[in-house]
Amino acid sequence: MASMLLTTMRSCHVSPSLAMRFGARSLSTTAQLQAQVQTKSKKTLARPGVKNIVLVEGVRTPFLLSGTTYADLMPHDLARAALQGLLNKTGVPRDAVDYIIYGTVIQEVKTSNVAREAALGAGFSDKIPAHTVTMACISSNQAMTSGAGLIAAGQCDAIVAGGVEFMSDVPIRHSRKMRKTMLALNKAKTVGQRLSLIGSIRMAHLAPELPAVAEFSTAETMGHSADRLAAAFGVSRLEQDEFALRSHTLAKKAQDGGLLEDVISFKVPGRDIVSKDNGIRPSSMEQMSKLKAAFVKPHGTVTAANSSFLTDGASAVLIMSEEKALAMGYKPKAYLRDFVYVSQDPKDQLLLGPTYGTPKVLERAGLTMNDIDVFEFHEAFAGQIMANLKAMDSDWFGQTYLGRKSKVGAPPMEKFNLWGGSLSLGHPFGATGCRLVTTVAHRLKKEGGQYGLVAACAAGGQGHAMVIEAYPQ
Repeated sequence: MASMLLTTMRSCHVSPSLAMRFGARSLSTTAQLQAQVQTKSKKTLARPGVKNIVLVEGVRTPFLLSGTTYADLMPHDLARAALQGLLNKTGVPRDAVDYIIYGTVIQEVKTSNVAREAALGAGFSDKIPAHTVTMACISSNQAMTSGAGLIAAGQCDAIVAGGVEFMSDVPIRHSRKMRKTMLALNKAKTVGQRLSLIGSIRMAHLAPELPAVAEFSTAETMGHSADRLAAAFGVSRLEQDEFALRSHTLAKKAQDGGLLEDVISFKVPGRDIVSKDNGIRPSSMEQMSKLKAAFVKPHGTVTAANSSFLTDGASAVLIMSEEKALAMGYKPKAYLRDFVYVSQDPKDQLLLGPTYGTPKVLERAGLTMNDIDVFEFHEAFAGQIMANLKAMDSDWFGQTYLGRKSKVGAPPMEKFNLWGGSLSLGHPFGATGCRLVTTVAHRLKKEGGQYGLVAACAAGGQGHAMVIEAYPQ
């Protein structure tokens, strides 16, 4: 299958307009497009007998490069800061929330249920249940939709969902032989037994066991998979660097323009107040071209510059039934409408979640690509984004792998990730989903659009897509 995909995609037709969309026109929404969006009149996706679920507010800590200002904290510290920021921004009573759900990927063993520890630390009532979910890079997406399910089922009226990731201090274990020896020592009853076990320890036993970076099922790192995927779809190094530069340029423009209003200030104990992301670094094509391949050496096209970086950060959103939100005096930001989760072959199509999820969620919502005003896709790698865009713009891929008569269609770049993305803003694995949803809500309001679409890939060959509808102004 891999060789078939590689051979065929290099020759498949891709719309010439796709490449042209990476010019200067894509750096901002044009006045003409804004006028078109604002004059659109579309039906709402509300359905009789189905509860309207709304996003009341969303916040996040600044996303920072791992090993920087957050280095001495713990995951629950960041999650707590996001929850406190949400409380401060909304003024919601701490006991008015029915349930709290957090997503994370690399768990701190001391706080395995980080949702509960962060909630207690933030001052929420100890009567509020909380649990933690994990689904790789779509963990906070799963937290949000799990909460939406509780509201839809009538179990809750108000939930808080979020995500956190802390890459500055990932768990590093002793080797398995050393762990077995230490556990046996704990059970030893005599001095002789203890001395015998201690005497069995060898220098090799002291070598640490680092966290796995490869997919368990395929033994391949995500970076290697991204490089293979880019090659299969004929995505050049130049295209990847151009997209990465676009992401950083747009993020810098959004940051300087005050558009990233979901970012809250956070006083790090013993350090200064942190108020903005620190990974946004517009460079130049010349500088980026000097970097060597990071995974497939020496001829790969994925580099440190066109990949998302290891990030510390947390996010939180307040989700309610529309009835509850209005009763409490809130003006919601957006409706959370249809969503889907997808899975595909983790070896050959690890990062194609957006391509599989987008047509499914549009079909569920009764919409087309032309109906979507705002697109926010997770940028794991520039090559991954470009491969998804080419797959979506390919009749052959649509017919062969999606069971469609024709292509899905690629999102117009003038609607796509206009405030930067994970390549520039950062990607705390468990927290990115909430950032994407909150950004869509803010962009819909700013640009006068009605429908937004979030899509993301995830480890294990999984993916997610969600349709969001602007709340009437």
